[in-house]
Amino acid sequence: MSEASDTVLTTKDGRPLKASLRKALRREKLRAFLLIAPLLVFVIVTFVAPIVDMLLRSVENSIVEETLPETVQALASWDPTSGQLPDEAVYAALADDLKVAVKEKTHTRLGSRLNYEETGMSSLFRKTGRNVKKMKEGPYKEQFLKVDKDWGDLAVWQTLKRFSPPYTPGYYLAAVDAQQTPDGIQMKPEDERVYLLLFGRTLFLSIMITVSCLLLGYPIAFLLAALPLRTSNLLMILVLLPFWTSLLVRTSAWKVLLQQQGVINDFLVWVGVVGDANRLVMINNQTGTIIAMTHILLPFMILPLYSVMKTISPSYVRAAKSLGATDWTAFWRVYFPQSVPGIGAGAVLVFILAIGYYITPELVGGTSGIFISNRIAYHISSSLNWGLGAALGTMLLAAVLILFIVYDKIVGIDNVKLG
Repeated sequence: MSEASDTVLTTKDGRPLKASLRKALRREKLRAFLLIAPLLVFVIVTFVAPIVDMLLRSVENSIVEETLPETVQALASWDPTSGQLPDEAVYAALADDLKVAVKEKTHTRLGSRLNYEETGMSSLFRKTGRNVKKMKEGPYKEQFLKVDKDWGDLAVWQTLKRFSPPYTPGYYLAAVDAQQTPDGIQMKPEDERVYLLLFGRTLFLSIMITVSCLLLGYPIAFLLAALPLRTSNLLMILVLLPFWTSLLVRTSAWKVLLQQQGVINDFLVWVGVVGDANRLVMINNQTGTIIAMTHILLPFMILPLYSVMKTISPSYVRAAKSLGATDWTAFWRVYFPQSVPGIGAGAVLVFILAIGYYITPELVGGTSGIFISNRIAYHISSSLNWGLGAALGTMLLAAVLILFIVYDKIVGIDNVKLG
């Protein structure tokens, strides 16, 4: 026994068998990794990296510290709640920093950034930048006040002090209609609160669109699954037909159909359902958004439902009927539970697509039917407030993840099937 235990199994070339097996296993793992490496790099570059960049932009605030380094250092000892303006040393540091910033043309970017927090900061820095070269050696405080009296406004210096750190929660506070003040975090005035309303509207309309797609898509998918294969394939072309048409064209078509002088209202007036003076308002509101987006996202509900329903054997329903069940009982007790995984897959797919849509709400939603994604697009492409846009996008992503986790706890993601 001792001789057998001391014997080491080897390969033909004399190497220990265990070492050879470990080496072969490492080689297989490396080969598998190299096969998926291109896809992994693609996912990191196109998906992970933009999300990380968005998270950084939502809290990044280094422009103040980079543009006015001496001023930030001088303001470190100033108490913004004292009610007193900074001393002469701070004004002197500001003059030195602005001379460098004007030469590098960064003072306008700083003014634009601070203008998001305090109205008038952009024009203040532009005006001061044109005059800072003319300033003589001290006292600088009087010269700044001569250039613009706003340099004597305590709120201006409090804003500079508040946003001096390289990171700030200001974007997230603005995304929930709050703001930083010398007295702490406070909600904005009632007439300036926009984003919480938009978040609530986005969730509500996305749920309504998902329910509408389910109510319309379930009977269609049931019919397609029950019909002979040849007939269902022909009808499936009609379901897929919207994918072959531009999204912009489909949305524009709904503008023609839904407007007060459009096709639908003309038909209702013609059949006498409504009077010519009482035409329905179905565009530039939430109704238009729900109708147009339900039409656009309906195929994403039908396809998962159809793929699951196609796997349900008709013999189950026939067996239930043979045991005395009515058509409704056989459907509700036997067929419907088996189609729930398709409902879950379609609902998740439609809801996630709906909550991030912005083209259709922008064209048919008006002021009462736009989503939070429309404001994100506005800040990214128009106002160039990328920090606020990133904060809103991060909060939208977090909301989707939370809802997804809740859905998993209630329904179970394992019950979601695509066929």
